[in-house]
Amino acid sequence: MDMLAQHFGTPAPVPLIPETAPFTAEQRAWLNGFLAGLYGGAAQGAPAAAPPAAPEDYPWHDPALELPERLALAEGKPPARRLMAAMAQLDCGQCGYVCKTYAEALATGGETSLSLCQPGGKPTRDAIKALLAEARPAAAPAAAPAAAAPKAPAGPAAETVPVRLSQRLTGEGSGKDVRRIALDLSGTALRYEPGDSLGVAARSDPVLVEQVMAALGTEDAELREALLARHDIARPLDRTTDLLAGAATDPAEAAALRRLSDGEDGVLDGFDLLDLLRAFPSARPPLADLLASLPTLKPRLYSIASSPLAVPGQVELCVGVVREERRGRRREGVASTHLAFRAAAVPAFVQPSHFRLPQRPEAPVIMVGPGTGIAPFRAFLQHRAAQRLKGRTWLFFGDRHQATDFLFRDEVAAWQGDGTLERLSLAWSRDGGAKDYVQHRMLEQAPDLWRWLQDGAHFYVCGDASRMAKDVDAALRQVAMQQGAMDAEGARQWVVALARQGRYQRDVY
Repeated sequence: MDMLAQHFGTPAPVPLIPETAPFTAEQRAWLNGFLAGLYGGAAQGAPAAAPPAAPEDYPWHDPALELPERLALAEGKPPARRLMAAMAQLDCGQCGYVCKTYAEALATGGETSLSLCQPGGKPTRDAIKALLAEARPAAAPAAAPAAAAPKAPAGPAAETVPVRLSQRLTGEGSGKDVRRIALDLSGTALRYEPGDSLGVAARSDPVLVEQVMAALGTEDAELREALLARHDIARPLDRTTDLLAGAATDPAEAAALRRLSDGEDGVLDGFDLLDLLRAFPSARPPLADLLASLPTLKPRLYSIASSPLAVPGQVELCVGVVREERRGRRREGVASTHLAFRAAAVPAFVQPSHFRLPQRPEAPVIMVGPGTGIAPFRAFLQHRAAQRLKGRTWLFFGDRHQATDFLFRDEVAAWQGDGTLERLSLAWSRDGGAKDYVQHRMLEQAPDLWRWLQDGAHFYVCGDASRMAKDVDAALRQVAMQQGAMDAEGARQWVVALARQGRYQRDVY
């Protein structure tokens, strides 16, 4: 009797479509995968799986789709839905909304800034601008109200939690500083499950705040605290440049600021408030108006990298510290450097997620998480190890260099040794002559990957949405085409069906 049978009993047989059934090979592969999702590996006496979820209401709400594809899917829909299709589809909260509510606020005029979608960048901003011009062709451009910055929707209640550990995970010589951050939840009501995210309220870099204060020529204590704790000075908006343009006494500076607002001189995301104040010294609006034009300093969400069964009373994160040189100055990530180097305690809240281990523990699990994308999969594996679950688990991980960037190497090896992790596929993009990524491992092992999926595997992806997640999605479709004898449209429909069964889940940003 194998290890799975010891834990779960003899698996029930999986119904298969016979070769003689009147279906093409592509149709038969799709149906067999669907049946595997419902019945594959189910223990005798286990309740029947729930029926597939209802179709997605918004087919463009998929970060793997390119912007033109999303806009095409929303063609003919009301303006708010077409604006939603222009967003990055991550519901990341950086804008103070989710994609749907930001679009609705723009459509109704409740929000005037077109550049809140940070992941979407300039392409999203240009698409929003074009859609609004099309919806209101006769309307004159509205000036941004000086003191009417929108309020973000209320989120979960936060509690202040101590930061107990900031441990560097990357080795000496790595080009990255990735940290294991541990926070103490004891004495709070905060509870989480593997797959959830932790929202962290950070404070701005005090050195940057002092530089902004100096550029404004003020020592006002209330302004200092507002810049430290309530307003995001790292990400000015178009309404800020509009305000500065109106206040500039130098015509050349005013014209340059208007070009920035219109996106003509590059992406506004590349500037912080200090850049603007130093580059345009004649632009000094009233301080109250300047504050009101700035976005609120919103919590950052991090995928939780621990299981409450493994570390009771604690939550752990896997945080890449952001530091880069730009325009002759070192820039630092607001939350990552605060957590890694300055914070003794932070306000935090748990953001529940759809990203969950299968309800049936015996279902195969495939996890794709390069870099800090390993975070929720460390939580998954910790959880299964604490429950002493063995079975079919497969992790795809990669980064730049194996010697310095193999996050949680010892834990991964221990899980392999005790059977918590059955299979590991690694990709190191800078260790060889050619760039090597997790999607390449997927394609190399396509027959086994397809077999696991036909056996009812749940497929998870965590990490960068703009590149990695799209490449992984393309590789998954290619596996379906190669191994399932599907054409491109059939593979696309198969992936959609996998997602609707809850067997293809993404935590991307």
